[in-house]
Amino acid sequence: MAIPPKSVGAVIPTEDGLASRFWIKFRRESVLSLYSPFVICLASGSLEIDTFRHCIAQDVHFLKAFAQAYELAEDCADDDDAKLAISKLRKGVLEALKLHNSFVQEWGLGFVKECPINSATLKYTEFVLATASGKVEGLKAPGKLDTPFEKTKIAAYTLGAMTPCMRLYAFLGKELEALLDPNEHDHPYKKWIRNYSSEGFQATTLQTEDLLDKLSVSLTVVDSSAILAEIAIVTAPKSDQNQPEGQITRMSSSELRNTWGELSQQYTEEYEQCIESMLPSKKEEFNYETLHTALEKLSDFEKRANSRVIESGVLKGLNFEDIKRAGERLILQDGCTNFLQKIVKDENLNANVHLLSYCWCGDLIRAAFSSGGLDVVNIHANELSFQESVSTGEIIMEVQSPIDKIEAFDKIIQGCSDDKRNLTVYIGDSVGDLLCLLKADIGIVIGSSSSLRTVGDQYGVSFVPLFPGLVKKQKEYGADGSCCIWKGQSGILYTASGWDDIHALFLGH
Repeated sequence: MAIPPKSVGAVIPTEDGLASRFWIKFRRESVLSLYSPFVICLASGSLEIDTFRHCIAQDVHFLKAFAQAYELAEDCADDDDAKLAISKLRKGVLEALKLHNSFVQEWGLGFVKECPINSATLKYTEFVLATASGKVEGLKAPGKLDTPFEKTKIAAYTLGAMTPCMRLYAFLGKELEALLDPNEHDHPYKKWIRNYSSEGFQATTLQTEDLLDKLSVSLTVVDSSAILAEIAIVTAPKSDQNQPEGQITRMSSSELRNTWGELSQQYTEEYEQCIESMLPSKKEEFNYETLHTALEKLSDFEKRANSRVIESGVLKGLNFEDIKRAGERLILQDGCTNFLQKIVKDENLNANVHLLSYCWCGDLIRAAFSSGGLDVVNIHANELSFQESVSTGEIIMEVQSPIDKIEAFDKIIQGCSDDKRNLTVYIGDSVGDLLCLLKADIGIVIGSSSSLRTVGDQYGVSFVPLFPGLVKKQKEYGADGSCCIWKGQSGILYTASGWDDIHALFLGH
């Protein structure tokens, strides 16, 4: 097995995403809101009109905060699809802001003057804007981030701060709509209730939750280069500090921050150009060798990018113990550690677990897995060169491209016995994993990498949700009695929303 390092009433998301899990986990809060005197009076139509007008007047403050937060989140998102989705949500908020008074007139409430913000609204809107500005534990404001990679997390945190508000309104709208008497024509708040129970508002809420699920991948997938960048910058000397003689000369923290930013920006821009250049003019039939040839372009790009990192000197002077401590504090994706611990301990499975990574420092990954009691995992990665426990800035290249990964994977397979019961499983989350995913008997894509999906789709790869795919395989097994129903290079990859799906498939408990 090989894995990458990264690595009531209202409609709720159908997939087991982050938004859905939190909605279920905090259901008690939504029920308490439903039973509040304000909502009960609103549902019955007995709420005093002045109380309702005051509530509606607060909407302006919410809308302004949401518009500003979306703008900040859009700037922080590093994925074009995410930027576009956030932009659409922001435009919807701005449109609602323009039409606020006309909505109020339509609801028959008369003109509602903008009133001062109340304490509850102030606390929430300040929280949303603080989050969107990067004032989250472990992060600084976007313009002052220690590493350029941290910026991408802010968009996820921002959607996480806003989504509960959207879902609660959608939930209350549906619950209250179910209580409306179709024969009652004089309910004073009927139009307001139908606005939040409408298909349009419910759809917008689902879009927000779907976007949160996609962006939240950045909260659980930790880029090893970001960790090394953070170690380098935090431990670097200040510009006015003299460096001890006899030690490897390092850039100052400000120089490092600027250099990392330039490297990151250049990598992102050229990566997108490389992916675009790889794509055929029209969708092709699946052919493993054709895809292999196309990914050689990505391999050349990755090697050039790594050469720039070495030449820049940003990895000079990192202390081995600092790297080890950072690895030990690394938190793997939810459910990953527990799954691997059970896999390696299961004598019936007799599984060999390998990890293939582009990481520049295998010691970082070894420390992370060792802290989770997973010393038996075989790590295949690049290595930093050290002199007396201090990095020289050089990287001993072992796995720096999709071609290197598949060559390493082939060697692993060749090293296995010829026992026909052997089954190869590869779990991956990036376009660099595509060849290995397709070569394995079972290739499982975890996460939502847009580049992996785009490249795979254009080269004829089929992406099948894991559970429906398993049911289909079971039908095939029952039809022909075959003892082995999984095979590599079929052009089919299975998608999992999290490690719980993978755990259930292989361990069942």
